[in-house]
Amino acid sequence: MMELQKLVYSVDRGVAVITMNYMKNLNAIDEQMAAELMSALEAAERDPQVGAVVLKGQEKAFSAGGDIGYFYQLIQAGGEVNMDGLISKVGDVADWMKRMSKIVITSVSGAAAGAGVSLALGGDFLICADNAKFILAFVNLGLVPDTGATYLLSKMIGASRTMELAATGRPVGAEEARDLGLACKVTSVAELDGETMKFAAKIAAGPLIAYKNIKKQIYAAVYADYQQWLDETEVPTQRECAASLDFQEDCKAFMEKRQAQFTGK
Repeated sequence: MMELQKLVYSVDRGVAVITMNYMKNLNAIDEQMAAELMSALEAAERDPQVGAVVLKGQEKAFSAGGDIGYFYQLIQAGGEVNMDGLISKVGDVADWMKRMSKIVITSVSGAAAGAGVSLALGGDFLICADNAKFILAFVNLGLVPDTGATYLLSKMIGASRTMELAATGRPVGAEEARDLGLACKVTSVAELDGETMKFAAKIAAGPLIAYKNIKKQIYAAVYADYQQWLDETEVPTQRECAASLDFQEDCKAFMEKRQAQFTGK
């Protein structure tokens, strides 16, 4: 496994716990974070002592998505914002979470925004605290959802509901996430870690060959074209949005705390 700077990795009772731990930018998903996530997930997959994986953030935030400050600096310097490499790397993480043989439980407290929503949905089970907020914030920056969000949500809650969440960017609270079938359980903030580890340890002590093959069946039935969709649909649509003047204006307005003025260009 590569040296981890933004994650903490540990194994407890047969459970690999991957903790996003870079609150300087609220666990934003940049290329470094994506590379570390992939390395940690691959290490968990290879380890015969690991029967399940937990992916979590901090109490305040699971992940705030992309690093808007970084994009703002690029724009101010007159540079091109090309997200292809980032989206491709995080897309690989998203696909791997569904494709790997071990069950992944995502544990969410606080904000999961942008790509943070996608990571939260990318596991096989989602457990969240009652303070969780899921926000497809991309549209507020003139972008489309990435990291597989529209793909996963369309399959989980249907096209109409996905359109509503993606086009409005409105927050979805913990109870609504459970009602929609996105979260399997909602706990208090204080109980989240304990409930998550209790469930993960039960999975880790269960019939791992059966779990592996259940995942294989579901992947073949539902996600077989996931990587192709990421490469052929998500990357080019986000590329067009990232090159737009609307994205530049949205990013500046966000950082400058003012209302954006859209031109549709």
